[in-house]
Amino acid sequence: MASNQHRPKPRLSLRSNTTVPYGSMSSEQPESEAPSVQITPISQRRSYIAVAVLCYINLLNYMDRYTIAGVLISIQKYFKISDSTSGLLQTVFIFSFMLLAPVFGYLGDRYDRKLLMIVGLIVWIVTTLGSSFVKETHFWILVLTRALVGTGEASYSTIAPTIIGDLFTGNQRTLMISFFYIFIPVGSGLGYIMGATIANATGDWRWALRFSPALGGLGLLLLVFLIPNPPRGASDAQGGATLESTSYREDVKYLLKNRSFVWSSLGVTAMAFVTGALAFWTPSFLSRAQVKLGLRLPCDQEPCNPLDSYIFGGITVVTGVVGVFLGTYISKKLRDRFPNADPLICAFGMLSSSPCFFIAIILAGTSIPATYTFIAIGELLLSLNWALLADILLYVVVPTRRATAEALQIMVCHLLGDAGSPYLIGAISDALRKYKPDSPTPSWEFYRLQYSFLLCPFIGILGGLFFLTTSLYIKEDRKSAELLTSGQAPAPPETSTESL
Repeated sequence: MASNQHRPKPRLSLRSNTTVPYGSMSSEQPESEAPSVQITPISQRRSYIAVAVLCYINLLNYMDRYTIAGVLISIQKYFKISDSTSGLLQTVFIFSFMLLAPVFGYLGDRYDRKLLMIVGLIVWIVTTLGSSFVKETHFWILVLTRALVGTGEASYSTIAPTIIGDLFTGNQRTLMISFFYIFIPVGSGLGYIMGATIANATGDWRWALRFSPALGGLGLLLLVFLIPNPPRGASDAQGGATLESTSYREDVKYLLKNRSFVWSSLGVTAMAFVTGALAFWTPSFLSRAQVKLGLRLPCDQEPCNPLDSYIFGGITVVTGVVGVFLGTYISKKLRDRFPNADPLICAFGMLSSSPCFFIAIILAGTSIPATYTFIAIGELLLSLNWALLADILLYVVVPTRRATAEALQIMVCHLLGDAGSPYLIGAISDALRKYKPDSPTPSWEFYRLQYSFLLCPFIGILGGLFFLTTSLYIKEDRKSAELLTSGQAPAPPETSTESL
C-alpha cells in the first residue's frame, strides 16, 4: 500500500490560518471545536443588483454573437463569399473563445475575478466596434476581429456564473442562475432582430455591429461600480471551512474523475453543436426555402429581406424565456424526490427536440408555417436545459475549482460543438454543389443546405444519451462536493503505487 506521502492532499484553508487536508475534519467533530470562517456578508439587495448587471452583460454578449447571423445574407453578398467561408466567421469566434476559456478559468480561480471581467469587456467592446469598419476587399480582417471578440467573451462567460454561485445557494442559486442563462436565448433572438432591423434601416449591415458596443459601454460602468467580488465558496461555507486553491494539475485530475462533470460536459457539447448550427444558418435556410417555393425573389443586393431573422429571433426569445423558467420549475418540483432530476430533464429536452428539428428541416421545402411551428417546439424543449446545465456544474464541483470547470466545459463544448458546426454545415453544403455544378437554381441551393442540416437531429440524440448517463452518477458526485466543501469528506482510499 502507498504511504500517505505519495497521496495528493488537496487542502482546506480556514480563516483562522489553520490548514488541514480533506477529510481531517470528521463529521463527528464537535461544532465548537471547528474553527469558524468570518466572511463579511454581501447584502441581499447588492447581490440582486449584481445578478441584474451580469444578466445585462450576458444579454449583450449573445446579441453580438448572433448579430452576424441576422445579417448573414447581406454579408455574403457584400464580400461575395461561399457558405463554408460564411460559417468560418462563427467558427473563428468560437475557436478563440474556446482556447482562452481555460486561461481565464485558471486565472478566475486564483485572481481578482472582477478585474478579469473588466479587462475582457473592454477587449470585447473595442474589437466588436473595430469589426464594423472592415471594407469589402478585406474580408480576412473581419475574420480576425471576430476571433478577437472571442477573447473578451471568454473572460466573462467563464467567471460570471461562479460569482453568482458565491452569492447564492440552494433553490435561490438555481433561480438566479436561471435569470442569468435566460439571456442566452433572449440575447440570441434580439441579436437577429436588432441586427436585421439596424441593417435594414441604414442600408448597411456594418451599423448592426456598432449597436451592442455602445450598450457595452454602459455595461462596463455598471460592472466597475456595482459588482462585488465575493470570497470563493462564501455561500457554501456551512459554518466552517472554505477551500484553498490547489494546483491546476490537481484541479484537472479532480474534474476528470468527476463523472457527472465529464458526462454532462459531453451532453453540453452535443447541445452546442446543434444550437450553434441552427442559430447560425436557420434564417438563411428559411430564406432559401421561401425562394424555392416562389414566395420570395432571390436577394441580388443588400439590404436583403430581414423577415426570417425577425421571425426566428422572436421565436428564440419567447421559447427561451418560457423554456428556461419551465425547466427550472420542473426541476424545483422534482429535485427533492428525484436527486437525478436535472440530468433527466436535460436528456428529455435533447431527445424530444431532435425529432422536432428533423420534421422542421424536412417540411421546410413544402410548408413554411409548419416549419416554424416545429422549430418553436424544438427550441422550447431545448431551452429546458440552459439553467440546469449551469446548476449541475455548480453543485457537483467544489467552489475553488468552478471557474476551471466552467472553462474546461466551455473549451470542450466549443471545440467539438459550435466551433465547427456552422463551418461543417456550410462545407457539406458546398461539397454537395459538385453533384450539380451547372445548376445554381434556387431549388438546389435550398436542398444542399437542407441535406447538411439533417446532421443536427442525430447529434441531439447522442447528447440525450450523454445526459442519461450523467443521471447515474449525479447523486453521488453532488454529495461528495458538499462534503469536501464543508470539510467533512472522508480521506481518499489508499491506492497501490503499482496500480497507478
